[in-house]
Amino acid sequence: MSNGEINMPVQFHIQPAKRLGRLPSQFFAKLTQQAARRIAMGHDVINLGQGNPDLPTPSHIVSALQEAIEDPSTHRYSPFRGIPELREAICAHYAREYGVDLDPEQEVAILFGGKAGLVEISQCLLEPGDIALVPDPGYPDYWSGIALAGAQMEVMPLLEDHQFLPDFYEIPKDVRRAAKLMFLNYPNNPTGATANEEFFQSAVAFAKESELVIAHDFAYGAIGFLDRPISFLQIAGAKDVGVEFYTLSKSYNMAGWRVGFVLGNARVISMINELQDHLFVSLFPAVQRAAIVALNGDQSCVKQLVQTYAKRQQALLAPLDDMGYSVKQSKGSFFVWMKTPQGISSEQFSTFLLEHYDVVVAPGIGFGARGEGYVRIALLETEQRLREAGSRIARALNELKAL
Repeated sequence: MSNGEINMPVQFHIQPAKRLGRLPSQFFAKLTQQAARRIAMGHDVINLGQGNPDLPTPSHIVSALQEAIEDPSTHRYSPFRGIPELREAICAHYAREYGVDLDPEQEVAILFGGKAGLVEISQCLLEPGDIALVPDPGYPDYWSGIALAGAQMEVMPLLEDHQFLPDFYEIPKDVRRAAKLMFLNYPNNPTGATANEEFFQSAVAFAKESELVIAHDFAYGAIGFLDRPISFLQIAGAKDVGVEFYTLSKSYNMAGWRVGFVLGNARVISMINELQDHLFVSLFPAVQRAAIVALNGDQSCVKQLVQTYAKRQQALLAPLDDMGYSVKQSKGSFFVWMKTPQGISSEQFSTFLLEHYDVVVAPGIGFGARGEGYVRIALLETEQRLREAGSRIARALNELKAL
């Protein structure tokens, strides 16, 4: 300051990198805000819009973490690629559950949750302008990884009359030839569909013919209501063309623990491990020890969880069925994929349910253009609350029908 003049600070402008501008908007953040506002107004909101498991982690896994935390050696850095015992437990689990043989040194990468790996694989395989195939509707974070890589996305429609499975040979030939990566996800989020061996065999053949890598998202692999979901890696030749992502979040109610892994093709695993060497120093060692207990221990907790979700689905659907509304049962995952009333968009229906009946569901359009005409309902409340939600949704349908 001099001669009575005030020196104004020069505005400092920070320009974000262009890659941030390519990221899709976080659809579920808006959903959470809408529900929070309604709750703050004092309404009895039943929130079935998110995929956040509501039950506690099994006690034997929690006890293992508590014991591990007391060991000072777990307070130090983990080896970059995780403790060997966890990689061995992962391989032993897949051998027992799926009959799949894996090399713990070459065919396993430990992840900070499955989501991280699903974003990372695009960084490993895609250059700007490359093409990745994604399911529509599908999990939005596939899009995020592709966007960060500067690559392009081509959608594979998942249609009800095709059991929500993509038809690979409906993809234009020029796109098939150019694509480098394809995302699959069964049991499927958001549709609840499952896939059989024949489908995965066709996927492996298609990948070999098109020279692309398959990234199979097996996050809901433990949750099947009719038949036990199969692993993509059970198929002959699967490791030649792809990898499978798994997480403990859904199978063991460990969503906040952030433990996942990717398995399969050794070259792809090497790429993901190399990228993660520059990003992380692996998971907290105590969490890794608890994950070993989860994978090696008694799996009755997983079976009980699947039974719980099956009962919850029945609780949700029974009031709708009683009022004459038939909703297709989910085959897997903990979601129900429900059609909206004719002529009403998914966002209109979800807004109507929230504002008039205090039920939160996820509009299908948030999962892609082919999600329009549906809403996703999460089975993440008690049977009593889900029965109440089903009753409210049925009353909403009656009201809309009368308009």
